[in-house]
Amino acid sequence: MSENKFIKAYDDLMGHLYEIMDDGLHSLAHGIEVAKEKTSALGGLTQEELHKIADYVQRDVEGAAHSLNEDDQEDLSEWLKFDVDLIENFALDAFMSVADKTSIELAQLKRHAEHNIYLSGEITGPGTFRCTECDKQIAFKSTSEIPVCPACGAKTFARC
Repeated sequence: MSENKFIKAYDDLMGHLYEIMDDGLHSLAHGIEVAKEKTSALGGLTQEELHKIADYVQRDVEGAAHSLNEDDQEDLSEWLKFDVDLIENFALDAFMSVADKTSIELAQLKRHAEHNIYLSGEITGPGTFRCTECDKQIAFKSTSEIPVCPACGAKTFARC
């Protein structure tokens, strides 16, 4: 079974974003634009698909950034709703670094990611999500495509 191209693109874009943000000279928005260019150069995605993946990465980074308190892994575990040691195949250090830098930027924007709605078919990083219809929780330990709710078939989720 071949890897979902969108999951690979999410991980590639996150890797590029980590490298870009590591120098500390970029805002999240600028970093994502540069990461999109680098990911686009790898090929395999339309510009529309690339923009969609970038939106997913931004949503997840902003969500994690809102939950962080001075590199506290307990806060990240609470945001994910499972122990960070369970994360598989995901650049946790990269994600944490970008999220930490973004938390400063987000404090100024006062935008709360808790209000984000996640839809079936979107790509997301690790975490636990609750169906907005039946409250069924599903957990992802790696970058994944959000399915329809296995309990009721609904297509909208919120991060727990």
